[in-house]
Amino acid sequence: MLTLRKLEPSDLPYLYQWENDAAMWSDADTHNPLSQQDLRDYIGSTTGDLYRDGQLRLVIEQQTETERMTIGCVDLFDLDVRNRKAAIGLYIAPAYRGQGLGRQTVEELEKYAFGFLQLRLLYAIIATRNEASSALYLAAGYTPSSVLSHWTIESDAILWWKTNPQEMQK
Repeated sequence: MLTLRKLEPSDLPYLYQWENDAAMWSDADTHNPLSQQDLRDYIGSTTGDLYRDGQLRLVIEQQTETERMTIGCVDLFDLDVRNRKAAIGLYIAPAYRGQGLGRQTVEELEKYAFGFLQLRLLYAIIATRNEASSALYLAAGYTPSSVLSHWTIESDAILWWKTNPQEMQK
């Protein structure tokens, strides 16, 4: 079973490892390492309220019969309150990739974002070379709509989006 939960101080070692995974920086549009103090301050200052903070980071946990594992995090960010849309950022730890957990995470996030928050649209910007993430969003029912040329110094990117199914019924 997969669950999403608010950040806790005990997540600091995971965040420190994930945020400083330089192999992922170009995909996350990040360009510098973060200190443990930077992350401690972030954990301490975030309210866990998307509307107050403008972003929301949730920790992904997988529960088996015998253990609970912290496997990654997912963000809602770039909140546009007027148009009821937000971007998705997803990080699955390397040991857990390729198991469908990213797609499950996106589906859980959609339940919260579309259901409870009543957002109208979610989107992700994925580097064209990141075939695994593109496959994830395609499998989750997202539409590739635009190629963003020269989006980063490393590659172009694709804008993937999905509309709240309840909005389509209106």
